[in-house]
Amino acid sequence: MKKVMCAGTFDIIHPGHLYYLSEAKKHGDKLVVVVARDNTSEKFKGKKPVHSERERLEAVKMLNIVNEAVLGGKGNIFDIIEKIKPDVICLGYDQTLQKQELEDELKKRGIKAEVVRADPYMQHLYKSSKLRK
Repeated sequence: MKKVMCAGTFDIIHPGHLYYLSEAKKHGDKLVVVVARDNTSEKFKGKKPVHSERERLEAVKMLNIVNEAVLGGKGNIFDIIEKIKPDVICLGYDQTLQKQELEDELKKRGIKAEVVRADPYMQHLYKSSKLRK
């Protein structure tokens, strides 16, 4: 069974998120979604999420396409990757983590996971920062 991991804040779930998850799922059989912790989301986005990490986790768990959803770690992002052991990591189109940087770090740590990046889906409409307004 090929395991795909993707991650995000998923504060206000919208069609762009659903597209991202469906694109990720195309790369394997099991989709594991890592929901960012409140402090991680605030660090990367510069603001607190509208919904708590527990609320966001529960919302993601309710999506039929998701096989498993977990909260991200409180430390290094690679801790959760080492725990999940994905075959594929799917990055969102707007995630700041660079594909090559991730591949290099995975290689250093002996983690054999393919890294792919999902294309955007109508990002002029479906982006959480735009929907919050």
